[in-house]
Amino acid sequence: MSFDVERLLEDVFQLQEGEIVTVMIDLPHDDISDNPQWQERRQMAEAWREAAARLGGRLGFKVNPMLSYPATGANNADLPAIGWLEGEEVDLRETLLGSTLVLAMTELSATAPLSEMAEEQEDFRAASMPGILRSMEETSLSANYTEVARRCQIIEEAMTGAEIVDVLFSTGHRCFFDVRHRTPEVDDGFLPRFKEGDRIINLPSGETFVVPYEGEIDGDPTWTAGIIPVMEEGELILFHVTDNRVMVVEGDGPVAERYAGHFAEDPTRTNIAEVAFGVNEKAVVTGNVLEDEKAGFHWAFGRSDHLGGVTGVDAFASPETVVHQDIVYAKGNPVQVRRAVVIHPNGRTVEIIRDGEYLV
Repeated sequence: MSFDVERLLEDVFQLQEGEIVTVMIDLPHDDISDNPQWQERRQMAEAWREAAARLGGRLGFKVNPMLSYPATGANNADLPAIGWLEGEEVDLRETLLGSTLVLAMTELSATAPLSEMAEEQEDFRAASMPGILRSMEETSLSANYTEVARRCQIIEEAMTGAEIVDVLFSTGHRCFFDVRHRTPEVDDGFLPRFKEGDRIINLPSGETFVVPYEGEIDGDPTWTAGIIPVMEEGELILFHVTDNRVMVVEGDGPVAERYAGHFAEDPTRTNIAEVAFGVNEKAVVTGNVLEDEKAGFHWAFGRSDHLGGVTGVDAFASPETVVHQDIVYAKGNPVQVRRAVVIHPNGRTVEIIRDGEYLV
């Protein structure tokens, strides 16, 4: 059966009469070059906006003209003040907050600023889709989201109240992620109006995530520590982690040099910002993080406040150096997870992954 955008919108968002839906895109400009996938995404966004308008005609909700803005240059950076509705200049923030649902089909992630808006206004929710591709309509977007939600909940229950996520990688390296003082959350592809809890999801959906404890409580240091392997462009590099920070990048090649420079430019980037389990069985590893992360274990560095942590834009050297970057270890990735175990303070353990396969 072919992919049906209208059905997805109904199933995920349960749109109601009187709502205001906005589809949002970012645009290349002099400082940020266009690319073929970005061009395709803008066409995809228009197709989704038209599908939403057809659905709105039947159900009685409004769909705005396409909202666009100049690309920020960094994932999860603050949005610009000005945008355009079909070429007419508008206050971007005001237009977004005037919507009950935003579909952000962007090149660079707007998840963090959209999360801040959801905290400010109760009747606001958004699906953030940075890097979404039309090909995902036949893979992760077509998943059975009832099953996705069920698997997310099982892992959420396993992680609730835990102290440590102990991860052994296929390279033999190991890292302990401190998850004390945190509550795991799910991105399960279900976002009705006035949903309790987090009202920002990714599409495609399908992960349970938590921000590791960042040591913000006086006298209670974080326990996150270990060695995290990263394979890029055929080069294996090692991130040595202490106190929830990447302290040393070990490696001799250009990838190691690039990461070392990236962290040196703004040390806040070294913050371990997320640990997560992707459970969308239709997700395919292609190198696109939006879909890859829904296929298996991943972690991220940089900004964390939009996911429940304490590291926000103000902690970075400038808005231009803000990042939240995920690194994925699913089937199809060069490095995978040999074992992932959740450890509770009473000694109870729950093994989530063994030899790359989910056990729960």
